[in-house]
Parts: sequence; C-alpha cells; structure tokens
Amino acid sequence: MKTIYGIQYLRAAAALAVVFSHAAEKTGYHFAIGAAGVDIFFVISGFIMWVIAHDREPTPGRFLADRIRRIVPIYWVATGVMIVGGLAGLFPNLQLTVQHILASLFFVPMHSPSNGEIWPVLVQGWTLNFEMFFYLVFAVSLLLPRASRLLAVGLFFVLVVVLGAVFDPQNAVLATFTRPIVLEFVAGMLVGQAWIKGKVPPPAFGIALVFIAIAGFSWIAFLRLPFDETVCGPLAVALVVGLLSLEADGLIGRWKFPAFLGNASYSIYLWHTFAISVVAKVGGHLGLAPPLTFAGAAACGTILGMAAYLLLERPLVRFGKRAPASAHLMHSREQA
Repeated sequence: MKTIYGIQYLRAAAALAVVFSHAAEKTGYHFAIGAAGVDIFFVISGFIMWVIAHDREPTPGRFLADRIRRIVPIYWVATGVMIVGGLAGLFPNLQLTVQHILASLFFVPMHSPSNGEIWPVLVQGWTLNFEMFFYLVFAVSLLLPRASRLLAVGLFFVLVVVLGAVFDPQNAVLATFTRPIVLEFVAGMLVGQAWIKGKVPPPAFGIALVFIAIAGFSWIAFLRLPFDETVCGPLAVALVVGLLSLEADGLIGRWKFPAFLGNASYSIYLWHTFAISVVAKVGGHLGLAPPLTFAGAAACGTILGMAAYLLLERPLVRFGKRAPASAHLMHSREQA
C-alpha cells in the first residue's frame, strides 16, 4: 500500500488532539475538541483496513494475526504498567479486580469497579474494544466474495445499531458494540472504496470539506456541546475525504516529522496519560502557572508516546514479524 501522507498527518493530528484534550482536563482548561480525534481514528481505521485488504487479499487468520501483533503487545505492556502502579498505590482511585483485568486485556467491555464506567484498566483502551470488534467482523467478511464484503459489513453494523436503539441493552458488551460510533468504520470503508476507484472530489471541494470539518468541530467546542458520534462522525468523514482529495491531486507532500508522528500515533495515544498525570501533579505541587503546566503536560505526553514507539512498539512489531504466521502484511499504521 502506497503511503498516503494526508492520512499520516491526520493520524498525527488526531493523536495530538487527544493529548491536548487530556492535558487540558488535568490542568483546568477546556479542549473538548480533542475528543473528535477518536472519530477520526475510527474512520481512518475503516479506510486503511479496506484498502489493505484490497491490495493484499489476506486470509481471515492472517489478517487477525497481523492486527493482534500490531495492537495487543504494546497495549498489554501499557495495561501492565497501570496494574503495577495500581498495586503500588500510585493510582489511588484505581480499583483492581481479576475479572476487570482479564476483560481489559481481552477487549471485553465491562463496567469498571473504580467508577462504574464501561472502561478498561487503561481508560483510553475503550477505543480498542471497538477496534478489535471491527477487526473481527472484517476478518469474517474476508470469507465472502470481494464484491459482497462492503455491503455485508455495512448491513451488519447497521443492524446492530438498530437493535441497540430498539432494545437499549444494559449489558456492557451489547451497550458498547451497538453504539452508532461503529458506523464510522463502515464510513471509512466506503471512503476506501471511493479512493480505490479514483472517485475523490476535486481539490477545491476537498478544501471546502476540510474547512467545514474544522469549523464544525470548532463550533461544537465553542458552544460546549457534546461531541456525539452522530455529528462528529460525518465531520470526521468530511475531513478524511477532503485530505484525500488533496492527496490525489498531489498537493500533499512528505514531511518527515509529521509522518513520524503519524507512525507513533498509536503509542502516543496509549502512553500520553502517564506523563500528563505526573506533570500535572508536579506542576500543582510547585505552584506553576496553569498555562506552563498544560504545555509541559502536553509536550511530555507526546514525547513519552514517541519514546514508547521507538523503544517498545517498533521493536515488538519487528520481533513479531519473525513469526511466519504474521509476517505477511505490512504495518497499516505506518503505511497509511
């Protein structure tokens, strides 16, 4: 899969938006627009998986093995740090149970004993529950003829969302996987199909889509409205399509550092909260000005994520590539 730099930069921007959002939350500021980073990630994920499957035609087993190799080891390491920190008393609000730990490690949504929310031990891992569910459904669809896959996956997710709306399940698993946010993966697949067929809008329209998306996210943040997937999903799609239109016209070049941030976006997303929490506490104890604490927290969260990518994620992925069963596919997060 040819590197699509617009997607790389958008992944970097989405990760940084989440970092800024959590840094602001810890330092008394308001940057709710960062929540839109998750919607962008989900649309991108659907796009990448569809394009990669078109280029490589993996078997379901190879597809899942590759996804597990890319996602699970570094997530388990980060979750392990949370568990050890909790046992050591570093996270006084964290209540650990064996059931919740196992559910977190294996991407099973469960109400946290700490606060009752449907969160894993590593809170930001809630998005990975959706990602792994999507990967499982997508892997099953690979058993179908190529022409039927998009329709089958789309109908399945529409069905689960409709059932969730009708029955309003209280079970954590059903309540999670019937949320409308799962349709963002389908939207990403549709965008991927359009990209493969060369059906992207002209650059002028793409610029308008990017402007509409950014203005929409900003307006929601300015009015302090909830970042609901029914609104943020379409805006995220508009942003992705807009950048792809510019990419197709050769208007997006390669910039080394933003591309690196895109590669490191997963590790940044997983690890940033550790550094942010430490910096926020240190800033409070030292009486630092809130703007300085915010800037330090965001910077340290990003730096920790980049370090984790270089020192943990990339070596773990390279080690996993030595296994014949999982060495077939390239790393989609680095190719996008």
